[in-house]
Amino acid sequence: MALGNHSTITEFILLGLSADPHVQALSFVFFLAIYLLTLLGNLTMMLVIRTDSHLHTPMYFFLSHLSFLDFCFSSATVPKMLEILLSQKKTVSVEACLAQVFFVFDLGGTEACLLSVMAYDRYAAICHPLLYGKKMSNQLCKGLVLGSWSLGFLDAFINILLAMDFDFCRDQFIPYYSCELPSLFPLSCSDVSTSFTILLCSSLLHGLGTCFLIILSYTLIVSTILNIRSSSYRSKAFSTCSSHLTAVLLFYCSAFLRHIVPTLGSPQELIFSVQYSVITPLMNPLIYSLKNNEVKAAMTRTFRKYLHC
Repeated sequence: MALGNHSTITEFILLGLSADPHVQALSFVFFLAIYLLTLLGNLTMMLVIRTDSHLHTPMYFFLSHLSFLDFCFSSATVPKMLEILLSQKKTVSVEACLAQVFFVFDLGGTEACLLSVMAYDRYAAICHPLLYGKKMSNQLCKGLVLGSWSLGFLDAFINILLAMDFDFCRDQFIPYYSCELPSLFPLSCSDVSTSFTILLCSSLLHGLGTCFLIILSYTLIVSTILNIRSSSYRSKAFSTCSSHLTAVLLFYCSAFLRHIVPTLGSPQELIFSVQYSVITPLMNPLIYSLKNNEVKAAMTRTFRKYLHC
């Protein structure tokens, strides 16, 4: 319930980036370049995987969905940040803020699930190569992707449903460049204890659960690789995992650093927030295109194909 002597707030002011006009101009150019590169990189990855028959395998099926997630994740935060950098009025309506909270929560949760699915795929390919085709059927792959999207949506829906009942009547300043659920708790004059508990439990279950599955998969993978006698096959097995493992470390480390910094609005927290929601979606297509010979070869074939058309 709202407190009696407060007026209801209908919009928030985002204060995450510098107020210096020169810094804002440079920041706009910098983040616009990153956003365009992110869109280009992830769209290219999706196009190459779709058009090159050599990449029509479970591993690249999951990777195409990861690229789509990163495309959406970046689009959920960066355009509003670019608008704020150009605008004198750095405001966002409560409804738009809650919508952004939902999409960031949904896409981030789905990506965590998808990364654990990709770890299982590498486990099946390396630990059970003879049964890989049977284990990773088209039906199972589609089911795992659908399950990832469903869990991310359910997690986000439960949390945003509680947040929609908040009455905002305190300070309207958010010390970030985007809306995130924890930053809304201090602005509400409603009882947020239930929402906070649900957020904590769902984040722990979602984050630690997917992280545990990834660690378990790679423990079994490393154990299997170390028992391989052929050094060339061992090297090939490690190389097929390196891109995914790099993407996992980048995602989880940036998310972990983003949420352990205790000071609200501190420079370190803002840096980690930018890394988590802006830099990581850019890095994933670069990681897979630079570290994966199959993707590089497929890109070369695709570009030659379109150049000859």
